[in-house]
Amino acid sequence: MLKGVLIDWGGVLTTSLSDSIAGWIAQDRIDASHYKDVMRDLVLHAYEGGGESAIHALERGEISAADFERDLAARLMTLDGVPPAAEGLLARMFLGFKPVEEMNEMLRRARAAGIRTCLLSNSWENDYPRDSWDGLFDAIVISGEVGMRKPEPRIFHHALDQVGLPAEECVFIDDIEANIVAAQALGLLGIHHSDASATIGELEGLFGLPLRPLT
Repeated sequence: MLKGVLIDWGGVLTTSLSDSIAGWIAQDRIDASHYKDVMRDLVLHAYEGGGESAIHALERGEISAADFERDLAARLMTLDGVPPAAEGLLARMFLGFKPVEEMNEMLRRARAAGIRTCLLSNSWENDYPRDSWDGLFDAIVISGEVGMRKPEPRIFHHALDQVGLPAEECVFIDDIEANIVAAQALGLLGIHHSDASATIGELEGLFGLPLRPLT
């Protein structure tokens, strides 16, 4: 019997990362093609092996956002042929994140029905909207605050400990496939998120509960 939901933040409880990045690229006049090449290498390295990377260190809180911003800015280029301003780079990248109220309401309804909920987020020193989280979570696990990151097994075990449930009684929702695969290997049921309506519909089927606002 399923009793818990572990859920990502960026791109799941917010609008998509790609939309936020697109807005930042336009605002900062970033060379989009060059950006994609740089980030492809960084992200593949972070999620598909090859040893430690700056993303690993940032997500675990081992380096500061300012250090990562300086490194990333030096790799990027604007349409004017110069690197973008390093200071505040990550904040500008994620400025376009907007809450998906349909997903937040799903969590409120799930908790009201007795389902345990846990935020499980890899942080790039994000400015999380904690003031709006009242009633959403039984536990909050943010990578930079606990020194662990997805898809490391230990962060899933830590999150499960926080909600007091075994893996087999929990669903994990994320928009990154590597994280889903890691969670499933530990016994969690995984939902690869791409659309709020589809994810909520899948959860309703799994828990046998209505999780959408009544119309």
